[in-house]
Amino acid sequence: LYLKFDALSHDHDVFKMETIGDAWMGVTNICKDQSDHTKRIAEFAIDAIKAAEETLINEDDPAKGFVQVRIGFHSGPVLSNVVGSRNPKFSVFGDTVNTSSRMESNSLPGQILCSERAAKLLMKQAPKIPMTYRGKINVKGKGEMKTYWV
Repeated sequence: LYLKFDALSHDHDVFKMETIGDAWMGVTNICKDQSDHTKRIAEFAIDAIKAAEETLINEDDPAKGFVQVRIGFHSGPVLSNVVGSRNPKFSVFGDTVNTSSRMESNSLPGQILCSERAAKLLMKQAPKIPMTYRGKINVKGKGEMKTYWV
């Protein structure tokens, strides 16, 4: 599945940051200007859901079904830098990263959740991508936030 996500990251010009455990993290508008950055990450997310739904949990036991992932994204400023000297790694930091993570953790299997800020940008950059207002949810470390299903 990660190979499929990596291929999708090339298709949508999403920069792969890292994989940690069962999480795959990508960002847009970080290495070059991308005026359609929210559209790119949303289209990547839509295709990632489809890729997961086509991937068997266990190829030796198809009865177990297909992988389901939950996805979340937010848009905002980040700080980026290379961290470490023994095994240097390019990383991003800041409230935007934390909020994106909270969107993912508050999403549901097979669903994409985004913040209101990201939803407003997506409406401008890709008005044909359907969104549904989920409502306000209590987000750890943030309080109540308006969120949208993509």
